[in-house]
This record gives sequence, structure tokens and C-alpha cells, in this order.
Amino acid sequence: MSDATTSRFVSRLTRETLALVLAGGRGSRLKHLTLWRAKPATPFGGKYRIIDFPLSNCINSGIRRVCILTQYKAHSLIQHIQRGWGFLRGEFGEFVELLPAQQRIDEASWYKGTADAVYQNLDIIRNHMPEFVLILAGDHIYKMDYGPMLAHHVETKADVTVGSIEAPRERAREFGVITINDRDQITEFQEKPEHPMGLPGRENTTLVSMGIYVFNTEFLCQRLMDDAENAHSSHDFSKDILPSLLHHYRVVAYPFRDVQTKAQSYWRDVGTVDAFWETNMEMVDIDPDLNLYDQNWPIWTYQDQAPPAKFVFDDDGRRGMAVDSMVADGCIVSGGYVNHSLLFPRVQVHSYVYLRDAVVLPDVDIGRYCRLRKVIIDRGCVIPPGTVIGENAEEDARHFYRTEQGVVLVTREMLGQERQHIR
Repeated sequence: MSDATTSRFVSRLTRETLALVLAGGRGSRLKHLTLWRAKPATPFGGKYRIIDFPLSNCINSGIRRVCILTQYKAHSLIQHIQRGWGFLRGEFGEFVELLPAQQRIDEASWYKGTADAVYQNLDIIRNHMPEFVLILAGDHIYKMDYGPMLAHHVETKADVTVGSIEAPRERAREFGVITINDRDQITEFQEKPEHPMGLPGRENTTLVSMGIYVFNTEFLCQRLMDDAENAHSSHDFSKDILPSLLHHYRVVAYPFRDVQTKAQSYWRDVGTVDAFWETNMEMVDIDPDLNLYDQNWPIWTYQDQAPPAKFVFDDDGRRGMAVDSMVADGCIVSGGYVNHSLLFPRVQVHSYVYLRDAVVLPDVDIGRYCRLRKVIIDRGCVIPPGTVIGENAEEDARHFYRTEQGVVLVTREMLGQERQHIR
């Protein structure tokens, strides 16, 4: 098949696909970051929200029919989608629709699990009449062309295709672990096993699910209706749907690799405070594995209307500067020193501040003479002058949330400041 023919084949598949982004989870492992916002709405990478990554993947892949399933504290997520994702044209059959939990089945039926969330919207799915349904998690950081995965699904005559990626064995208990045969057919699926199996000849590496699934539409509808009638099911794709299909249907793994080099592609689950900090810090690296400056695969988002970043004062001991850092629009570094840090929009760093290995969310004000290291500062915090964080573990843990790896999370509540609306 020629490149042109392959391109047309993939384009047809993407046009016939409806993407469902599961964005209703609480994300409790992110602790205080998700007390007032859904995990997919959490700011990431200096100007984005986590959900911008799967949505941008859809647009860049040619999938322009997208539904977002929301539930937990979804106001900031809904607001972001309305502001930043309204550029698609309904006249051309393009849309990003929000599907909040609506008690569509009965008055008690909030979304009970990922499968139930899709089941409760089967009538909407069928009204769109897609040939394929692409199910995505709304809380992972990666760039992926879904077209080749859809082509793989068709070419292998799969009933279900599961996106898969290799992970270190010690971290595999955080994911669904996959066992495949020599034809990439999944023979076993374990959700967050205590003792995950390694790959043959590579015992320290496991194959895990990315939480990305391709279904033939009618096959999906029938399986969800069967699951809804099962009183013993938790109505979850990874815990219930997939394991029940392995011995009766063709469930195939799609390896997420670079098309040209075949190397493992970048994918991160930012489900914990440590992982959130680490992944943001990766963006600051000289040559990060995830290139946010790739004009061929842009990450779309709501563009904050703010002036350019500004750095002021050039005196000895009072020089506004940032080194090995990313600084978003609207920031003012006024006589402070920022090193290996990521500043979101409208952060103010006052004189004599020392900031290192910091992830600072929007609208934060850092007072004079503060020394902050290895921190995440939530939106809207006002850090009092002279505050020191990251130098005394016991003192940090007394006032803030400190992880086992030493990352300190700071919120307005921890500072004794009145909570503002969290966006």
C-alpha cells in the first residue's frame, strides 16, 4: 500500500471515529491539588491543563468528534473547555461535547465506573453513528497519533485494541499489566497487581495498559449492556470489561512506539504529587523527551491574555533572572533568582527570592527573601516574606504536605489564607 493510499485509509478511519475522554475521576493521589478541581483540569507545563494533551492528540490525529465525560468538581474543567476548545465548526460535523453525569438511567445513577460512564451515554454515542469508539483517559501526558492505532485495530481484525507501553516493573503495580502472545493478542490482564510479571528475558520490565481502547461501536454497546446487568461488576473497563473478553474475543495490544525508530514513546501518568512534580520538571530539561515546541504537533489550550514575562533590577545581590527555567506570560521576576523552575502565568517573584526546582501555578505572589526548593505552589498562594521551604523536612511536614521523595505541596489553606475559586 502506497503512502498516499495509507494516508487516505487512516483519514477515513479517523473520520469514522468518536473519541470519548474519561475526565470524571477525582484523582485523590494528587492530594490537595484536586480538592477543588478534577484531575484533568489541573494546570501542567506552564500554560496547559492535563486534558489538553489527549484533546490535542485527537485534533492532530484528525479525530474531530470528541465527547468529554465529566463528574467530580468539574466546574474549572468545563470552563476551560468552553473557553479553549470552542474553535471546532459544528457545520462540518466537528465538536467537543461535554457529557456530565446527568442521572440519565435513574435518580441515583451517577457514574459508578469508567464503563458505566460510557454505558449511560450509549444513546448519544449511537446518535453520532461512529464506526469506531476511541476511549481515552483524560489525565495522561503524551503526544500520540491515534490513526496508526485505528489502522492496527482494523488490520488485525480486533474486537478491542488496547494501547500499551513498557514500564519499569517496580512501578507496574500502579497500572493494568498485560500479558501477550507472539501475535500481540492479550492473554492476561491484571489491574494493579501486587507482584507484576516481567517480560520474557526482561524481568525488570512489564507491559502495561495506557488506558486507551479502540472498540467497534456495536461490539462496545453490547458488552456494556451485558456488564450493566451484572450485579457483581464494578463497571470498570480495566477491572471488569477487558478481563471478561480475553477468552472469547480478539483483544489485541498496540505498542506505543516511535514509528521510525521503534523506540519507546513518551507517556506519563501524573497521578501522584511526586509524578506531577517530576513530569513538570522534565519540561525544563535542555532537551526534554516531550517536545512542547514541536510545530508539527501543537498542544492546543486556552490562551491566557497576559503581557510578556518581565525581569527587572540588575544590581549585585538583587538581579531579576531565571536560569534553566520556563517562565509564562504575565510573570514578573523582580530582583529574585529563579533556577530550574517552571512558572505559570502571572507569578510575581519579589526581590532577594531564591527559587529552585519549583513548580509554581498561576497567580502566585512570592514575598521578599523567600527560599523555596523542590516545591509545588498551588494557584493563588501568597507566600509571606522570609518563608523558607525545602531546607527542613520536619518543619515542612508540620505546615505543608511533604511526599516521601521530599516534594512539598503548598496551598492557600495550608498558609491560612481564604480559599479563592480554584480554576
